[in-house]
Amino acid sequence: MINKNDIFTVEITDQDELGQGIGKVDGFPLFIRHGITGDVAKVCVTKTKKTYGYGRILEFIKKSEFRTDPVCPAYKRCGGCQIQSMNYEAQLAFKQKRVEECLKRIGGCEELHMESIIASDKTFRYRNKAQYPVGTDKNGEPVCGFYAERTHDIIQCDDCLLSPEEFSSIVREVLKWMKQFNIKAYDEGSGKGLIRHIFIRKGFTTKEIILCLVINGKKLTFTEVLRDRLESIETPEFHIIGLAVSVNTKRSNVIMGDKTEVIYGRPYIEDYIGDIKYRISPLSFYQINPGQTKKLYDKVLEYAGLTGMETVIDLYCGTGTISLYMAKKAGKVIGIEIIPEAIEDAKVNASLNNIENAEFYAGKAEEVLPKLYEGGLKHADIVVVDPPRKGCDETALKTIVDINPAKLIYVSCNPATLARDIKYLREKGYRPEKIIPVDMFPNTTHTETIALLTVG
Repeated sequence: MINKNDIFTVEITDQDELGQGIGKVDGFPLFIRHGITGDVAKVCVTKTKKTYGYGRILEFIKKSEFRTDPVCPAYKRCGGCQIQSMNYEAQLAFKQKRVEECLKRIGGCEELHMESIIASDKTFRYRNKAQYPVGTDKNGEPVCGFYAERTHDIIQCDDCLLSPEEFSSIVREVLKWMKQFNIKAYDEGSGKGLIRHIFIRKGFTTKEIILCLVINGKKLTFTEVLRDRLESIETPEFHIIGLAVSVNTKRSNVIMGDKTEVIYGRPYIEDYIGDIKYRISPLSFYQINPGQTKKLYDKVLEYAGLTGMETVIDLYCGTGTISLYMAKKAGKVIGIEIIPEAIEDAKVNASLNNIENAEFYAGKAEEVLPKLYEGGLKHADIVVVDPPRKGCDETALKTIVDINPAKLIYVSCNPATLARDIKYLREKGYRPEKIIPVDMFPNTTHTETIALLTVG
C-alpha cells in the first residue's frame, strides 16, 4: 500500500504529455513533477488515487543525461516552461514522440512516417506576445508575473526569459505608475481593483510595440504620465506605437474584453512574415514565434504545391496570415475567422499587400463554410485549417469532405485533437501523406504540427 508522504527511490522511465516524469513503485505509477526520463531520485508521494499517484523529487541519486540546469529563477514555481530542465535535443525528441504516439493511439495511423521536427533558432526570447496577470503582494504593492501551474496564484516575475527584454522594462514602468497614483490591481476574490492584465505585443521586424491594459472599469486616468514613462525607456530596439485599454468587468477567467479602446497612438502593430506585411491588433490571433512562423508557412506552401490556378479555403484564418502567404501563389483564397476584428485586419492586410484574390468572412467556421457551400461554393482544390486547441468542429469537417478538396492541410497546436480529426477524415477517404512537427514553443510541452491529407 502506497500512501501520501511515503518516500521511495524511483527510476523515471517515461514522461507524460505535460512533461511530468513517470516512474513505478511495485507496479504503482507515480507522476513526478520536473522528473526527466533517466533520472533516479528519492521521491516523496504527495497524492494518491486508486490506480496512480503523484510525487515530488527530494534529491537526485542519478541525474538523467538529458537534464540541464534551468536558467529561469522562477522555473520550479511558474507553470510556463514545463521542460526547461531538458536539453534542447531531448525537448525535440519528446515532442516528436508525443505527436507520433497521439497519431498512432488516437488517430489509428499505424503506418506512419513523420518528418523530423523543425527546430527553433531561438530557445529563449522568441515570444512576440505576453500577458501578465496583475495582483498585490503581502505589503499591498502591485506585482505581476505568471500563474503557478494549475492555479491562479501569481508567481512574481517581471522578466520572462521567453519574451523580449524590453517587455520587462515596460512592465516595471506600469507597476511604478500604478504605485505612484495608488491604482489598484484587480482581485479575483472580491472582484475589486482596476488593472487585471498587462498585454504586450511586438513586431520583431518593425520593432513596434503595442501595450494594452485590461481593466475592470470604464476608464483609465493619469495616462499622460504613463505615456511619458513609456517614451523615456524606448531604445532603437523598440518603439511603443500605441497604448490601449480593454474593458473586462466580467467575473471570469477570460483575459481580454470584447473591444479595445485607444488611449494614444495606433491600436495595432505592423510586422512581416517573409515579404508579406501584416497589421495585428490585440485581439487578433498571430503566431508568437515569428522565426518559426515563416518556417511553418513555407512548409504549408511546400505541401500545397500551388501552381497559381487553385482555389484555397483557409479556415480559422485569424488576421489572414496563412491566407495572404498563399494568395500570391494561388488563384483565389477564401478566409474564415470567428473574430470580427481579425477579419477587418485581414482585409486591411490584403490591401496593404495589394492582394486582390483573397476574400474574408467573419463567423464560426462550422456555420460560414456550410453557408458558402449551400450558396454555390461546391469545390476547392485545397483546404487549410488552423483551429484552436479543441480542433475542428465536426460540421466543418463534414463540409470539407463534401467540398472534396484534393489536398487538406491541417495545422494543429494539439496533437490529440489533430489525431482525433485525422481519424474522422480517414474514415471519409482521406489519408495522411506527410506529417511534420514544428517547435514553435521551446522549453514548453507545446508544439505545432502540419499534416497533409490527400484523397485516396
